[in-house]
Amino acid sequence: MIGFPHAKINLGLSIISKRTDGFHNLESVFYPLPFRDILEIVPADSTTLILSGITLPGSPGDNLVIRAYQLLKDHFPQIAATRIYLHKNIPCGAGLGGGSSDAGCMLKLLNEYFGLQISREDLNAYALELGSDCPFFLQESPCHASGRGEILEPVGLDLSGYSMLLVHSGMPVSTAWAYAQIQPSESRFNIRAIIQEPVKNWRGRLVNDFEIPVFRQYAELEKIKAQLYEAGALYASMTGSGSSFYGIFEKGRIPENGISSEARQSFLP
Repeated sequence: MIGFPHAKINLGLSIISKRTDGFHNLESVFYPLPFRDILEIVPADSTTLILSGITLPGSPGDNLVIRAYQLLKDHFPQIAATRIYLHKNIPCGAGLGGGSSDAGCMLKLLNEYFGLQISREDLNAYALELGSDCPFFLQESPCHASGRGEILEPVGLDLSGYSMLLVHSGMPVSTAWAYAQIQPSESRFNIRAIIQEPVKNWRGRLVNDFEIPVFRQYAELEKIKAQLYEAGALYASMTGSGSSFYGIFEKGRIPENGISSEARQSFLP
């Protein structure tokens, strides 16, 4: 059985407060992108993970798809051994949610393949054990996110009338470091209201709180955002804690050059 875990971007990101459990309360809109990894599970004598595509740091045993398999195996011992093939297109440490998406997709594949009949509510709970944003990747529609990122409410937002350019700098930013630089505070912006306005009105109003500390530490990343605006983006932002950026352009107006990056990906979302 095969699945295609998708990336996401953040439309606005406010870090509101530090929680007693060590996590943070946040507000954002998660928007799915048709930029995908490839995940396949097949019967096997023992459970193994075979990786291809972008090289990932760490050992395969630490990968979130293995952790997702073991989590469900602990609750459903009837799950048999599987060989897992994961082809990585989504870079890690880029604010695109690639690892969380792989984990969410793995939960869905195992549920369907082994006929576990796990309810949507329980599947969300398992996903949250793997990561704060994992529950979002059980679906493919834009959501307003709050709490740790697990409180999700669908939003009526369609960017298909625009073109989007995703730029990965190739410079990973530690999420733990980025959170340590933030002084949480209530959002000064109504993210729900802003995203209902034309994209051209978002600039300067739809803000990612991580940009200030990340740009202070990595000046070259701020240049990528500036280049997107210079190239004609209606709106540009860093996604998550970095270090990927996206620019939203009028349809068909994606620039061919002039933006420095390790990798570029164009979308018609």
